[in-house]
Amino acid sequence: MGEDRMQIGEVAERTGLSLRTIRYYGEVGLVEPSARSKGGFRLYTGADVERLLLVKRMKPLEFSLEEMRDLLGAFDALEAGGVTPDERAGLLARLDAFGEAAAERCRVLRERLDMAEEFAGRLRDQRARLDGGM
Repeated sequence: MGEDRMQIGEVAERTGLSLRTIRYYGEVGLVEPSARSKGGFRLYTGADVERLLLVKRMKPLEFSLEEMRDLLGAFDALEAGGVTPDERAGLLARLDAFGEAAAERCRVLRERLDMAEEFAGRLRDQRARLDGGM
């Protein structure tokens, strides 16, 4: 096996994803292994790992599998080339829309985090107040 191909265990280590998750992403067509060894083992490239990391980053922002597939498809089409200028403009607009959606979802997560941190602080303050009363 060449240096540019990794088995699923190494990919899991590099991405922090479980073997089960990596297999699932292959089953649903998000990130399929680039090749298989003679023994039938899944083999992944650095590009596959980058694709998995992109999907991993979309997950906490609650993008659906279909949205993930759509974004990956836009990247694939742009990288493959051979698209008309109008098609390219449409694909770039889709990427821009994903960027805007990601920014909005980050904003919402920051608001939730601020509220959670405020709550944790109030609990600490209340606990300290109650502990000081004894």
